[in-house]
Amino acid sequence: MTQHFLLSAKARTLSLASIFRMTDEEAETEFRNVRWEGGKPVCPHCGCPIVYECRRPSGSLRFRCKACREDFSITSGTLFAFHKMPLRTYLAATCIFINEVKGKSALALSRDLDCQYKTAFVLSHKLREAMAFELKGMQIGGEGETVEVDGGYFGGYVKPANHKENRRDRRLAKNQNGKRKVVVVARERGGRTLPSVFKAEVDSMGFIIQRVNPESKLVADEATSWNALHAKFDVARIDHSQLYSNGAGTYSNGAESFFSRMRRAEIGHHHHIAGAYLIRYAQESAWREDHRRAPNGTQVRAVTTLAMAAPTSVDWCGYWQRSRKAA
Repeated sequence: MTQHFLLSAKARTLSLASIFRMTDEEAETEFRNVRWEGGKPVCPHCGCPIVYECRRPSGSLRFRCKACREDFSITSGTLFAFHKMPLRTYLAATCIFINEVKGKSALALSRDLDCQYKTAFVLSHKLREAMAFELKGMQIGGEGETVEVDGGYFGGYVKPANHKENRRDRRLAKNQNGKRKVVVVARERGGRTLPSVFKAEVDSMGFIIQRVNPESKLVADEATSWNALHAKFDVARIDHSQLYSNGAGTYSNGAESFFSRMRRAEIGHHHHIAGAYLIRYAQESAWREDHRRAPNGTQVRAVTTLAMAAPTSVDWCGYWQRSRKAA
């Protein structure tokens, strides 16, 4: 039997022990090399390459631009802007977050880093935002490519009444609380995964038309929500009440695999993923699914690079405010 990739030595190229053995200077060098080519700082305010170090009395690294005289740090203008913990801790947090195959709960991360829960919560969402940055504006499919489309509902749980005679059919809209949303995923076979969140599957037509190449062949189940796709794409349908694959390439197992990962993350780690942050959890699951066969060291470097290339967080810029919805 072929060994699973995660059980092989190739999957383990970075350890927490090696990160915590780093000095502060080594962690700074790592982040400098990730953000700037060759590690040579460039002013994020005016783009001037002539800068010099001016460390604070506390020892924290700062740079000063010769042109505009503005001070900045390695993380200024990035997702890690306004950081208060050592850079080595951020590298370790990324490693811990990546090493969990299905996801990492904020409570567990707070214990690992010995920080407050809300600090771990915000940091986790910044890492999810970095993963989402890779999906921004991406189009999948093309001539000769097959894209699987499916939807899965999350949130809006309605607890059944205690007595049987008081229970209602929770599948009916009138007996729901209106909080349930659907994650619609378009997954290219052998390629990338694109998720988005809607109130109902039928609302996702514009997203699919915009993000999937019109020359692609689509595969969807027999839900009536996907009937409108026939006007724009060559669509094959599979009736899951009868079979999961017809043996002729008509199946949506790739999309189902994405939802399997996301459901396991919900049940085993987060227990509740819904509301304004549902899209971030979906994007995290898509990123993990697409990079599942990359070594953990490569994954950590990729997420760190995305975080340092992305602009300041649109959701969590320097404060804790759960009432603010994700963009």
